Amino acid sequence: MGPLIPSNILDPSWNNVIALIVGIAFGFILESSGFSSSRKLAGVFYGYDFVVLKVFFTAAITAAVGLYYFEYVGWINMSLVYINPTYVASTIVGGMIMGLGFIMGGYCPGTSYCAAAIGKIDAIVFSTAMLVGILIFSEFYPLLESFYNSGFLGNVTVYEVLGLPVGWFMIILIVVALGAFYVTSLIQDKIKEVDY
Repeated sequence: MGPLIPSNILDPSWNNVIALIVGIAFGFILESSGFSSSRKLAGVFYGYDFVVLKVFFTAAITAAVGLYYFEYVGWINMSLVYINPTYVASTIVGGMIMGLGFIMGGYCPGTSYCAAAIGKIDAIVFSTAMLVGILIFSEFYPLLESFYNSGFLGNVTVYEVLGLPVGWFMIILIVVALGAFYVTSLIQDKIKEVDY
């Protein structure tokens, strides 16, 4: 859980308790935001609803800027924050599989469980199929292991790969987000005009 446990601010026994609280809060926020609706989620692919893109882009920017501001003022040690390792080939293929599943089912993994928890049949089917897919992958993992581990770059960040200072990367990310918000608003307006 971030730098709190590695810094000995919290005892490691709190790990699962914090994860449960954050998970429940995240699910509640997803449901309250309407993200348990496959129509709202799939809307980003069909051009009639970009709320998902705007919410998650805003969350990513807020978290990124917040983390690096906290590091700047000395409130957090970023070297203690875990960064997932990057495996290029499996990340690309996994992203394509998830994107295809997202378009077909209208859910991503987190939102499918959120919708399944409130009893939506399509989400229950989607979540069950996802678990079956995970089981199949785990059974075939020995055959896929070399591909899964190919293209290893280590625990890198986007700004490191691009060779940019973190401050410039944050500025570029914010500009890209604002541009995406503007362009998606134009697309959404065009879709509304066509509907009328």
